[in-house]
Amino acid sequence: MRQIAHAYLFSGTRGVGKTTVARILAKALNCERGPTNHPCDMCENCREIAQGSSVDVIEIDGASNTSVDDVREIRENVKFTPFRGQFRVYIIDEVHMLSNSAFNALLKTLEEPPAHVVFVFATTEIHKIPATILSRCQHYNFRRIARAEIIERLRHVAAQDQLTLEDRSFVALARASEGSMRDALSLLDQVVAYGGKTIRHSELEVILGAVPQDMVQKLVGAILVQDSPAALTSLAQLLDQGHDLRAFCAEVVERLRNLLVTAVVPGTTELRSLIETAEDDLNQLSVEAKSLTPEQIQELLAIFIQAEDSLRFSSHPRFVVETAAIRATRLFRQRDPDTDRPVEATPTTKPNLHRPQAKTPVPSTTLTPSSQRQDMPAGEKLAPRQSPDSKGERGDGQTLPHPVPKPPSSASSTSVTMTAITASPQAPLHWESVQEEVNASFPNMAPFLEAGRFIGMEGELVTIGFPKQATLARARLEKQDNLLILARLCEKQTGHPVRIRIVELDETHPPGPTMAQARAAKEEEQRMVLFERAKANPTVKQALEIFGAELVEVRTVAQQEAHE
Repeated sequence: MRQIAHAYLFSGTRGVGKTTVARILAKALNCERGPTNHPCDMCENCREIAQGSSVDVIEIDGASNTSVDDVREIRENVKFTPFRGQFRVYIIDEVHMLSNSAFNALLKTLEEPPAHVVFVFATTEIHKIPATILSRCQHYNFRRIARAEIIERLRHVAAQDQLTLEDRSFVALARASEGSMRDALSLLDQVVAYGGKTIRHSELEVILGAVPQDMVQKLVGAILVQDSPAALTSLAQLLDQGHDLRAFCAEVVERLRNLLVTAVVPGTTELRSLIETAEDDLNQLSVEAKSLTPEQIQELLAIFIQAEDSLRFSSHPRFVVETAAIRATRLFRQRDPDTDRPVEATPTTKPNLHRPQAKTPVPSTTLTPSSQRQDMPAGEKLAPRQSPDSKGERGDGQTLPHPVPKPPSSASSTSVTMTAITASPQAPLHWESVQEEVNASFPNMAPFLEAGRFIGMEGELVTIGFPKQATLARARLEKQDNLLILARLCEKQTGHPVRIRIVELDETHPPGPTMAQARAAKEEEQRMVLFERAKANPTVKQALEIFGAELVEVRTVAQQEAHE
């Protein structure tokens, strides 16, 4: 420590370590090796300060000692030299609680302090400190502690005490602490007192009085699939459990904000720094964000931010949130997927079905009539192909980019499809090809499929597994239309009928990456290969030597055009 001030002022929100740092400063000043930047914690002075029994370190509660008489007593005591250490350190917590006359009495001491006295003031309300006091102190502002740091510390404490918590429980504790490490540790103590060494997330949410994240995800999931009844049902369940609507609306806003960030930030590393949440929740956000554009998510955000503002003044909070939910679940229902403009709803005609409970299959090799196309999931469409009899035009007069066969009747469609299937009997199933075709022809279904894992194929049964938390992706893929699309794509490869089974992954299934994780790993491997090839290129080597630069990133021409 090169230079020691006679007065320090620590400001910041509660529980961020102001008083703790003041005690560490007192150790640094009075350590037998000191003044030093690294107190030993072994000498008698350090031990006494840690135990709170040092006569040279006086801690005063500003909230309890607010009068001018208390400050006059301090002024009389500062004249005495230290008993054991080199400095007498006065730590005044909540100093903003002192009266104006007390501040005036303290001012004279701060103007001409004895050489052996150091004042350390701590406050949560810096604006209440008089300017005359501020100008005579070295001011240090303590920031809120990041959630990632709080989560890391909570994990350390849990490991030390052999506590069992879920990853999302650590995130919930960090969120409830609002940047205060002390509050986070206090909440952990409460949870342990309530649930013991093993703490379930549902019990933790009850103790915190927080809105269950499952409720938030249920409403957001209903919005993503544009299901108004499901949204109202989730709100009714929330009210039945007695949760506060304003707190719930704030959680929905935060969830939508995380969706927006996920939609516009490409890299997982950057997302972790912008969204402080569990890894499973981050993967879920990545899946959900692909179903909407950033502009659509901003519209949803505007709806719920407006609802949150209206809740402050409304005497009917339930109606406000229900209205916002209905608006959100009908926002994109009747919009053209190409232009994103509102269109009038047309009556849907159900086609004749061979199976009583299945909708008409939509193979990628045939043109789907408009009545059947409206039966498909919202936003999914097949690439149009031109037929010899269509003269390259659609019904609206626009030219089709590719030829398509003339739409046959229901029976002929089945016979044509079966002929195509039997062309390559008992061919093996290449799942990556199926996934690529889904990405190309059904982009709105692709992100939900990638949230799962291809388990395998036994006979005619293809099994796809989803983690427990991927409820939205699983529900979306379990729709009959999507199952039929996957079955047809598999039939096209194998040459025989295929059934699709959706299961929940548990300990009985072998561990493995999801389709999205496998694709990301493959892309990373390709990126590294491209990077190494570029580094080995003589022209690149020469350019790096000439400019004294480093190779940071390598892109193909197609990637660069997409980036621009």
